[in-house]
Amino acid sequence: MSLMATTSPATRATIYHNQRCSTSRKVLALIEEAGIVPTIVKYLDTPPSRDGLRKLLDDAGLEPSQAIRKKESVYKDLGLADATEDELIDAMVENPILIERPLVVTDRGTVLARPVEKVTTIL
Repeated sequence: MSLMATTSPATRATIYHNQRCSTSRKVLALIEEAGIVPTIVKYLDTPPSRDGLRKLLDDAGLEPSQAIRKKESVYKDLGLADATEDELIDAMVENPILIERPLVVTDRGTVLARPVEKVTTIL
């Protein structure tokens, strides 16, 4: 009798989604193609709390500086280039457009799905 490790597919998913973002739309399609009906959080309308964002980033193994959209005008307007990690997370909570997207949570883990294919590691 052979004991082979099996990995069960994810059964639940939450995507922090911006419907105007083509990458976010592609990731949503991949989740749905995997047979999962995800919870969609439109984070621009319903941003995570500071603690919630910190947990998402911690679970994904990311620092705020790795998950902030540096090309957004508000990033430059707020002078965030020299900000601390704590200052960056505060800025992301106050200005959710700064949160890189899409963040995806399943029962197999949390990823920032960039590139798009990265989401398959947790489906």
